[in-house]
Amino acid sequence: MTRTSHAPELAAPNLASASKNAINLAAAAHLLIDVLPYSGMDAGDLIELFWNNCYVASRVLTSEDVGASISLRVPESFIASGTARIHYRVMQVGQGPALSAATRVQVKLDCPGGQPSPLCGDENQQLAPVSLPDTIRRQGVNPNQIKRGVPLTIEPYLNMAEDDAITLRWGDVRMDLARITAADVGLPIQVWVPPAVIVEGGEDLRLDVTYCVIDWVGNNSRWAPPRTLKIGCVNPYLKVPLRQALKAAESTKD
Repeated sequence: MTRTSHAPELAAPNLASASKNAINLAAAAHLLIDVLPYSGMDAGDLIELFWNNCYVASRVLTSEDVGASISLRVPESFIASGTARIHYRVMQVGQGPALSAATRVQVKLDCPGGQPSPLCGDENQQLAPVSLPDTIRRQGVNPNQIKRGVPLTIEPYLNMAEDDAITLRWGDVRMDLARITAADVGLPIQVWVPPAVIVEGGEDLRLDVTYCVIDWVGNNSRWAPPRTLKIGCVNPYLKVPLRQALKAAESTKD
């Protein structure tokens, strides 16, 4: 009669395609678990992989497998958001089954802003465009406002969570915001775009302002629908470089 040893004699499995022991939506679609070489590894060994104590995959080793890491795929249907426990069992001829130590992983499949439609390319229609003061939306950003900076608001979005990282894109300039805290969740995010970012973005009759969100496991919202603004002088016949306009605003303030 064979006995299963419940003492963890084998090394815990590794995630082949994820980092920080965390699994995002992209990793879940093709999740591979690596079993490292172990003492006494031999052709004919049967490795069985378990996900939350449910059998998910197995492999009978060949002579070519001996001494190499073995990759086993977890079917996507087993993977759900939350904490998962992964372990494996090795069956060898003439010996009792040996259990590995377990690896615990965090799974997060809900993307910030919801899962973008593949028909929308690089844009997520579920995210709201940035909100700006009415005067700026109608008339654009004038030299005085360039000097002061521009306020804008990012509305709460679906699946907003602590540690979300938001990147604002002002034309071709990107500005990383502070990560979302637990106190921020469900509330509008107030942003102040500083003069340096506006100047670097340059003068433009149609400058796009948008943002994207990446959560702590790497799920990406894609870009929100852009808000289009006029920056600096709007009369093409009287156009001056943006830095000159900013200088003029500084000299006339007092």
